Amino acid sequence: MQIGFIGLGNLGTPIALNLLERTGQLFVYNRTASRTGPLQANGAVACESVAQLAGRCDLVFSMVADDAALNHISLPPDGIAAHLRPGGIHVSMSTVLPATASRLAGIHEAAGQHYVAAPVMGRPEAAAAKKLLFLASGPAAAVATVKPYLLQCGALGVWEFGEEVGAANVAKLCNNYLIASAIESMAEALRLARKSGLDTQQWMNMITQTLFNAPVYINYGNLLMKEVYEPASFYLRLGLKDVNLVLEQASTAGTPMPVAEQLKRQLDTCMAMGLGEQDWTAIARALDRP
Repeated sequence: MQIGFIGLGNLGTPIALNLLERTGQLFVYNRTASRTGPLQANGAVACESVAQLAGRCDLVFSMVADDAALNHISLPPDGIAAHLRPGGIHVSMSTVLPATASRLAGIHEAAGQHYVAAPVMGRPEAAAAKKLLFLASGPAAAVATVKPYLLQCGALGVWEFGEEVGAANVAKLCNNYLIASAIESMAEALRLARKSGLDTQQWMNMITQTLFNAPVYINYGNLLMKEVYEPASFYLRLGLKDVNLVLEQASTAGTPMPVAEQLKRQLDTCMAMGLGEQDWTAIARALDRP
């Protein structure tokens, strides 16, 4: 099976390197061609366009920033669907709306191909340590085909959410909402503890070793304690994008999310402060505004 990978950003690059390490061959494409360098140095073949890559492949992974970018690389006349081999599979790792996944699945199906949603949980350091989690949904046979490759991408596990292709994207949006909520609530509690004269390190040790002994609180709590927001592993502007997607999906589903509305306000404040390229833990800096 010939395999391709599109999108070599902060997270895409270590995932693609993991896959290349296990498969020994990989076609790669990135809009900024220089980002293919680390993959080429390890034996990957760089392509000049999405169309060229897709035409060579039976299986294409994509890891791009948002719905617009995913549509751009997927849709005819120059996208994956117009050039992927018959029976081929497009696996999207991006955080996008379920409606986007469903639309693209229909386009691939009409072209005699398959689309699998496989959004990923984990930061670049988790990819390097091969401790990612993938959420997968789509046609059962296609998911079964790609699951071993997802594990080779650096996964601890793959959680399957059925054949409704957008289901994994719903799960991912819910997950990212919980992470963003945890970051904001920890930032607020940390600020309260500090301004009240508490030993914040002792307090953080206590909560992460007892009531909140979980990776989200341990890892993000440590980042918030350090107050170092650059270089970003996950840009704040992408965090805002994800919260906006959560709110859009909430509107589609007809359910209120007042905490998500507040998260959006905090992230909008950070964007106005020029913090979009900092890590999304910089949402804590919105608390500095009077």
